[in-house]
Amino acid sequence: MTTKKSAPSQQPLEAADRERLLHGTHHDPHSVLGAHPVAGGVVFRALRPYALSVTVVTGELRVALHDDGDGFFSGLLPQRAVPEYRLLVEYEGTVLDTEDPYRFLPTLGELDLHLIGEGRHEQLWRALGAHVTTRQGVPGTRFAVWAPNARGVRVTGAFNFWDGTGFPMRSLGSSGVWELFVPGIGEGEVYKFEITRPDGSRTLRADPLARRTEAPPATASIVDASHHEWADAEWMAHRADTPVHEAPFSVYEVHLPSWRSGLTYRQLADQLPVYVKELGFTHVELMPVAEHPFGGSWGYQVTGFYAPTARLGGPDDFRHLVDTLHQAGIGVLMDWVPAHFPRDDWALAEFDGRPLYEHHDPLRAAHPDWGTLEFDFGRREVRNFLVANAAYWCEEFHIDGLRVDAVASMLYLDYSREPGQWTPNEHGGRENLDAVAFLQEMNATVYRRCPGVVTIAEESTAWDGVTRPTHHKGPSGFGGLGFGLKWNMGWMHDSLQYMAHEPVHRKYHHHEMTFSMVYAYSENYVLPISHDEVVHGKQALVSKMPGDWWQQRANHRAYLGFMWAHPGKQLLFMGQEFAQGAEWSEAHGPDWWLLDPSYGAAADHRGVRDLVRDLNTLYRATPALWQRDTDPAGFQWIAGDAADDNVFAFLRLDADGNPLLAISHLSPVVRHDYRLGVPEDVPAWHESLTTDAARYGGSGVTNPDVVKPEPRAWHGRPASIRLTLPPLATVWLRPA
Repeated sequence: MTTKKSAPSQQPLEAADRERLLHGTHHDPHSVLGAHPVAGGVVFRALRPYALSVTVVTGELRVALHDDGDGFFSGLLPQRAVPEYRLLVEYEGTVLDTEDPYRFLPTLGELDLHLIGEGRHEQLWRALGAHVTTRQGVPGTRFAVWAPNARGVRVTGAFNFWDGTGFPMRSLGSSGVWELFVPGIGEGEVYKFEITRPDGSRTLRADPLARRTEAPPATASIVDASHHEWADAEWMAHRADTPVHEAPFSVYEVHLPSWRSGLTYRQLADQLPVYVKELGFTHVELMPVAEHPFGGSWGYQVTGFYAPTARLGGPDDFRHLVDTLHQAGIGVLMDWVPAHFPRDDWALAEFDGRPLYEHHDPLRAAHPDWGTLEFDFGRREVRNFLVANAAYWCEEFHIDGLRVDAVASMLYLDYSREPGQWTPNEHGGRENLDAVAFLQEMNATVYRRCPGVVTIAEESTAWDGVTRPTHHKGPSGFGGLGFGLKWNMGWMHDSLQYMAHEPVHRKYHHHEMTFSMVYAYSENYVLPISHDEVVHGKQALVSKMPGDWWQQRANHRAYLGFMWAHPGKQLLFMGQEFAQGAEWSEAHGPDWWLLDPSYGAAADHRGVRDLVRDLNTLYRATPALWQRDTDPAGFQWIAGDAADDNVFAFLRLDADGNPLLAISHLSPVVRHDYRLGVPEDVPAWHESLTTDAARYGGSGVTNPDVVKPEPRAWHGRPASIRLTLPPLATVWLRPA
């Protein structure tokens, strides 16, 4: 091989370029670094801090570049065109044989940049972030980040000893995107972006589009590529067969890190699907999975919107968990938090030195309750970041539904704000028009791109049309928000308030259990007994109930029976399925020891768990309980006004008119020969479930196997039956 020592460069780097490169403010480093044709040949320039020498290798030729100081090396080769070449970079004690990042064309095309600029890149994660790829036959990783206010951006990481001086990125026109292909690095590399802010200061930031992160408290991003081979094709092919509001939908809410503390995603995949399937739930809902620095936020203060939390494993490990749940016939919902983000100075807050993801108006940016920042839903690139994120979880992780957190805080400009702390919209109203448009776009995009996926709003106000299609205008003039389902916070609040009363006082609060039917069909509802109701002094579900331990459990069981029969889908938080008495804590999770046979009262808790299993089994087998959840014709009161008896009786009807009769008796006495009107076309009834069964821990008061109607009019119906109503119990009857 021929070795030739170069003369000093005949194309010295201009002082301005040199200064900008050293200070991280060069918008186009590829125009000066790398190889460029000039008069007399090709000039080569490299910026390699701490290097002792840099040699260009092209074919049989080796040319040592001149050391220009400050890490710059240059030389002129008498070539007619830019050749294929490599660099040998000598450091103290080692020589690095590498490709030159500055000899490659941009990795993002005009279409990507156009869509990003328009805020319409529905697969944004494929354009931005870090991607293992091959360019011109050379393997490496391409990095891209949106930072329109930055004076310069550099890639830094373990591969360059966290000194990004030699790895400046190029700005791709007016898009605000910075890009660099770094040869020779791949999966597992740890990195961040070093951003030079408008004031010249620098900040080190995690990648907003990182698909993998270090485990907290570490904050760097990690280059990732998926190798998971999905085995849930049958599930994915059929999940859209039946609209979700016409299908059984019984949800077990889980906080993955504490469900069984210490388990990884893969260990959870061995245990969670078995448990959930045994109990008969159709879905699990995972509290936020996206990366978050503070575990005590339960995932609701997200910094890594595109990365499953590294606390439990890598992204493919999470894919394995979802895959395993699907193979067990269980759908996977996840909490998604687009309302706000924390102020950590290594994450999204003032990402490039100015408000970017947050609103530029401080009054609009600061969330009044949580010390966080609200997204600027009016900025198209920010809206794109979030809309694409929703699609990302559904497409890349096969998530079946997104429960959108804190929708009310997004919809109202005056949410938790006093007069003078907010500015009305252009029409003088309190509605956040930008947030409305964002939610409509997100829902429309997800439903178009991901058949069978459902979006669920946690929305606590009377906003009109949360689950109305986006193209349907309501009385308010807004189109619907486009969600598939909405949490029924009113039902939750009222029914729990009723149950907290001593039975002797319940007759004065009867409306708290019946009022929900006044608006039950105004939206498509989920009935949520979620984590929010069993923390912060609110007590676990069984502990909310009055009376001694027997009565508390009886109330608990009766309430679950009422809930499963009431129009709407069901959601129950972990630990409540076996009547855990203590509030949930993320530090230790459910009290599984209560189910251990060696514990004296284990039978009490096992009985409640068995009831939940049987409720789910009967629920799934009884279309009357779910097929017409959003159709008023699927519900009929039998006795909605029996306040003195603390009795609620109603029919649920399937599409063919087949009924289920549900009676909840919420007094601690037995009522014999209690008469209820029934449809005349049912010749006999069978008690298919009673929450007072001895196997559930009840008193064992039951009715005959067959209950025949009598031709005696009652409750406005031509026939009636006489039942024995157990104490503090819900009874279900179906045609015999």
